[in-house]
Amino acid sequence: MQDSPPACPLLVGIDVGGTKTHLRALAGGDLVADHVRASGGWRPHDPAAAAGWLAALVRDALPAGARPASLAVGAHACETPRQGAAIGAAVATLLDVPARIVGDAELLVPAAGLDQGVGLVAGTGSVAVGRLPDGTAVQVGGWGAVLGDEGGAAGLVREAVRTVWAAHDRGERPEHLAVRLLDSLGVAEVPALGGALEGASDLSAEWGRHAPAVFAAAADGSPLARTVITEAGGALAALVTRLAARGVPVDDVVVAGGTVLAQPALYEAFTTALATALPGTRVRPLRVPPVRGAIALARGLLRTDTAAPAEAHGSPR
Repeated sequence: MQDSPPACPLLVGIDVGGTKTHLRALAGGDLVADHVRASGGWRPHDPAAAAGWLAALVRDALPAGARPASLAVGAHACETPRQGAAIGAAVATLLDVPARIVGDAELLVPAAGLDQGVGLVAGTGSVAVGRLPDGTAVQVGGWGAVLGDEGGAAGLVREAVRTVWAAHDRGERPEHLAVRLLDSLGVAEVPALGGALEGASDLSAEWGRHAPAVFAAAADGSPLARTVITEAGGALAALVTRLAARGVPVDDVVVAGGTVLAQPALYEAFTTALATALPGTRVRPLRVPPVRGAIALARGLLRTDTAAPAEAHGSPR
């Protein structure tokens, strides 16, 4: 740990991503810690292990003797309110501090300085979350690379391979999308693409690494790649329309994720589809670290003596 503890109440926010974790601590207006590390060892489906991981991170990052006044965490793969509550209770016991654990997409709206809206993440995977007027959280998407995550990097690669296979079955010669995927996955022919994907040990991460091939093929002029990207943008817009259909306010949509924000073709496909489905919705790319949202949630814990609003997921996971 560092040397001198802060004199003011200490707010700690943590953004646990699939690849890296960002901890920030503030005392009054002073930055006490700003710490980034790899997310290796994060096990959100084991509450005791997850709480121990978070507690060790806090102790390592803060000055010696510092005690947080509140802690809020937005965590990758924290998929249900029950899961978050279990981790929160365990880490609160370990650190003796009020704690709140939510999914990482829930950091986006407060990070943007908004009280309500939709947080949409399209990075390796894809998910959207918002809150009903009574404060109940609703999450859609985020079903993983095999069955879902349309519009995320892994989902794009999966759909691109399916598209190339369909063209192969129609007897068409391989075009730019097939060539780019073959090169990226290191195989010699279209039928071998399936084996290359199925051999991955971490499907989401390993599939997602090949998403640049899809965008490169589109830049080469591939109609197939452009179709895949257009459909991916439509799938991201569909996450927002599902939330709207369930009564979530969708006037503002805060967007984050290394895939959608780094790829203008996907971002344009998403915004175009959303404007058609929900005219008037404002899309706000998040240009600040999501950990700001965790700090805002930690501050909220100090302002209330009541529990956080009840939360509900779209369906059990």
